[in-house]
Amino acid sequence: MTRWLLWLIGGILLGGIVHLSTVLALPRTAAHDAYARLLPITPVNKVVPLPTSESAIMPFMDPAFATAVCRYDLSRGALKLTAPISQAYTAVSFYTRYGIAYYAINDRAAGRKVIELDLMTTRQRDQLPEEEDVTAADRLIVESPTQTGLIVLKALSPEPGLMPMAEKALAAAQCKPQ
Repeated sequence: MTRWLLWLIGGILLGGIVHLSTVLALPRTAAHDAYARLLPITPVNKVVPLPTSESAIMPFMDPAFATAVCRYDLSRGALKLTAPISQAYTAVSFYTRYGIAYYAINDRAAGRKVIELDLMTTRQRDQLPEEEDVTAADRLIVESPTQTGLIVLKALSPEPGLMPMAEKALAAAQCKPQ
């Protein structure tokens, strides 16, 4: 009886280890992730609106939101992101190349009519001059853990008739090198 109990506990532990290692390794081994799906339609460091149809590249998108994406590459320098806010709600989320979210901001947190921020790596941030006249309140700096990734911009359309207004707000967004 004790022998079977030990075999059972050992099997459960082994199964748990295999399950956990598979779940942790899957994002790095997936060949058809969001970054790979967006690669053919998004140029580097440019905001591109995403279609919301049923055959869209990104599945399960919320039809109440207009969505745009910027595929960034920080190897040549920092980026300046400018996103005008829509009438209802605007959110900007940052993801690494492997889909790990590391920063998000919305229009209410920005407190302005435009979400403006600088995206750079830690090394690029360390190279900024210390005696800059710009204070932290005037300049929002986001540090990316990787050199490549995605910036997802979303604007809410509370009613279907207001979707063009949300899309117009995202069309004015810019993601360009400094």
